[in-house]
Amino acid sequence: MDPVMIGELLSGLMFFGIIGFLLLGFPVAFSLAGVSLLFGAVGWSLGVFDPSNFGSLPNRYIGFMTNEVLVAVPLFIFMGVMLERSDIAEKLLLTMGRLFGNLRGGLGLSVIIVGAMLAASTGVVGATVVTMGLISLPAMLNAGYSPKLATGVICASGTLGQIIPPSTVLIFMGDMLSGINSQVQMAKGNFAPVPVSVGDLFAGALLPGILLVGLYMLWVIFKAVADPASCPATPVPPEEKAGLFREVMVALVPPLLLILAVLGSILGGIATPTEAASVGAVGAMVLAATRWRLSLKTLRETVVATATITSMVFVILMGASVFSVVFRLMGGDNLVHEFLSNLPGGTLAAVAVVMAIMFLLGFILDTFEIIFIVIPITAPILLALDVDPVWLGVIVGVNLQTSFLTPPFGFALFYLRGVAPADLPTSAIYKGILPFVVLQVVAIAILFAFPQIVTWLPRAIAG
Repeated sequence: MDPVMIGELLSGLMFFGIIGFLLLGFPVAFSLAGVSLLFGAVGWSLGVFDPSNFGSLPNRYIGFMTNEVLVAVPLFIFMGVMLERSDIAEKLLLTMGRLFGNLRGGLGLSVIIVGAMLAASTGVVGATVVTMGLISLPAMLNAGYSPKLATGVICASGTLGQIIPPSTVLIFMGDMLSGINSQVQMAKGNFAPVPVSVGDLFAGALLPGILLVGLYMLWVIFKAVADPASCPATPVPPEEKAGLFREVMVALVPPLLLILAVLGSILGGIATPTEAASVGAVGAMVLAATRWRLSLKTLRETVVATATITSMVFVILMGASVFSVVFRLMGGDNLVHEFLSNLPGGTLAAVAVVMAIMFLLGFILDTFEIIFIVIPITAPILLALDVDPVWLGVIVGVNLQTSFLTPPFGFALFYLRGVAPADLPTSAIYKGILPFVVLQVVAIAILFAFPQIVTWLPRAIAG
């Protein structure tokens, strides 16, 4: 058999082999690296892979550690964890719930609004889902909300941190797409390509994030009209209305100022994402201090949690680097290029197929696992087909938000199940999330039909 065909066959088998090991429950980083090393050894024995190629890995790892853009990741995680340990989320949920309480579905709308605000100020999906599950779920169930609607709203709103800046996923994708786009443009003869930055992805993701919030709210409004019993009003007693406006302002202003300081400085070109992340980390500590929640114990817990989450993500990235070396140098790139380039329907069909593959992988893999495996394989081909890198990064982000929602391994479902009452059936959580998964697909379709929703703001900011 032709060595080229052997290499392509092995690279394809390696991709599915890794998925198989992950389904068996093996750790992600070790599955990525271990299976890749195994197939690299097989490729070496068959003469289609040279183990000296692994010599590039140390430079890659040093590059990760010295990359100034990726320094923003632990800083944003620190900001989110610190805010989680203050009572900002609780204050927001309680006051917004009372503000909209006189409306049918008002409590659900308040959860969506607070979820968007927490996404823009923390970006930590797990913390948001757990916090809203602990505070809002009992309140919604006691108010007579349908368990399916209540759990669906909380899970979907809690995952908005995946796409609304500052999102750690967008930081990694922005860094990856920046390098890939430069390589692709240079290969096409463009030696002065327009750079792609994390700030561009943040700007591009802002309107799609608002679009998702709007779709979620429209669904709750529809339920309030079509099925009032599923989301009854929760009127505020007259004696509690007097100081409600002041409470809302006290709860809203601090996180809004933090959001404006972080995102405004990035989108306005005043600061880089890393600089803005440091401002956010300090701002989170200031907010915690003003609420008497900052102590050495809190700071220690926050630092440990930040180190744990950051280490988990970067270990996966290192394992994915081994996979990338073996896959690409055994001819996997050629296999993917031939497959996507020969699809009927051209560029649009190629993007649609990649999105469909990512959507299906979201049923069994985590977001970071998917982007570290799929983006290095598919993005070079799609960008060579003149797909806008900012649009691609944002639509991937919206698509992969569903990986937190889709059973059986949707992490948002697990987070909520962990804090939900024991008498709430897991089936209610799974059924409740289905309409919101459909809304995610609708959002992706809208972004396909109107790419300007993504590309307009970055271009406007660039002048």
